[in-house]
Amino acid sequence: MITRWTGRVLDDQPALVRLAGLSVLALGDLHLLHRPDRPADWALALGGLAVCLASARVPLAATATLSGLLVADDVIGTNVGVPLKAMVAVALFELALRVRGRRVAYGAGVAAFFLTLHAVSAPAAEVPPTLYRLSVLLGVPLLIGAYVRLARENARQARERAAAGTLAARTAERTAIARELHDLVAHHVSSMVLRVGVARHVLPDTDPRITQVLDDLHTSGGAALADLRRLVAVLRDPAQVGDGPFFSLVDQAALPQTLREAAARVRATGLVVECAIGPEVAELDAVRAVTVLRLAQEGLANAAKHAGERAGVRMTVRVERDVVKLEIVDDGGRRQDARRVPGDGHGLAGMAERAGLFGGRFEAGPWGRGWRLYAELPPVSAQLPDTDAGVAA
Repeated sequence: MITRWTGRVLDDQPALVRLAGLSVLALGDLHLLHRPDRPADWALALGGLAVCLASARVPLAATATLSGLLVADDVIGTNVGVPLKAMVAVALFELALRVRGRRVAYGAGVAAFFLTLHAVSAPAAEVPPTLYRLSVLLGVPLLIGAYVRLARENARQARERAAAGTLAARTAERTAIARELHDLVAHHVSSMVLRVGVARHVLPDTDPRITQVLDDLHTSGGAALADLRRLVAVLRDPAQVGDGPFFSLVDQAALPQTLREAAARVRATGLVVECAIGPEVAELDAVRAVTVLRLAQEGLANAAKHAGERAGVRMTVRVERDVVKLEIVDDGGRRQDARRVPGDGHGLAGMAERAGLFGGRFEAGPWGRGWRLYAELPPVSAQLPDTDAGVAA
C-alpha cells in the first residue's frame, strides 16, 4: 500500500503540485528551523533549492551540484549545511528512482567524494561520526529510491503479464467460437442453401408462389452464409479490420437500404410492413449502425414469428439530437390470444444488452393486441464498448 501511494504521488500528481510542496517544506525549514544569517547564506540555500527542484529532470547533475554546494558551504563558511544535506538526500532518491546502471554509480560516487571532503573538514574527533552520518545520508535515499523503482517496474510487468494473459484468453475464445461457427452453423446453413437451390431446379412447374418462397430462401441463406464467413474471418484475425469486429459487418452509407431489405424479407412472409427511415441514418457511426441493424433484424423476425396472419408492422428509424430512435410496432394481425414472450429464447435479452452498451434505453412489451419494441442509442462516448463484448452480444 505504501508503494502504491508513493507511486501515485510521484507519477499521478501534477508536477507543479510536487514542486510547490517541496518548496513549501524547504522554505519553512529555512525560515523556522535553520534560518540563514547572511545574504550569502540565503543565496547558497536558495540556489541549492532551485537545483533540488530540478532533480526530477536531471537527477545526476543535481546530485553532483548539491554535493559540491555542501563542500562550498564549508569553504565559504555559511550556515546552511543541514538544509543542503536534506536536498542532497532528495536528489539521491530521485537519482535511484529515475535512472539505473552506471549513471546511478556515477552519481553515488560523486556524492560520496564530496561528502567525504565535507566530513574531513570537521575536527578530527568528529570525523568518524560524521562519516557514519553521511554514509547513512548517502545509502538510505539510494536504497529507498531503488526499492520504489523496482516495485513500480514489477507492478508494470505484472500488469503487462495480466494483459497478455487476458489477450491470449480472448484470442483462444474467439478462435473456439469461430471454429464452432464454421464447423456447425455455417456447415448447416450451407447445406440448407444447397438443398433449396436443388429444389428450385427439380420443381420447374410448381406454383409460382412456391418458387418465389424458394428464391427468397436461397437469397436469404446465401446472405446469411456470407455474413457468417465474414464474422468467422474477423473472429480469427481481428487485425484484418482497422477498428475491430464492429466496423466490418455493415456498410454505414447503405444502412437505410439494408434496413428496407430486412423489412422486405419479412414482408415476403405475408406481413404488411411499412418503413419510415430518416436519411440521417446513413451518417451514423459504425458502432451504432451495426447495432441498429441487429435490433431491427431481431425485432422484425420476432414480428414474423409471433404476430398473427396478415399483421401490420411499422418500423421507424430516425435520429433526433444525435440520438438514434428505433421503433417496431405490430397490430397483432388476426391473433385472438394475448401476445406472450417466448421463454426459451435470448433475443430480447441480447437486444437489451446491445442498447445497454451505449447507456441507451430499450423497451419491449404488449401494445394493444400487438407488440412494440423501442430503443434509443445515444452518441458513442469516448470510451467505446469492448469489441469482444459487442461480438458476443
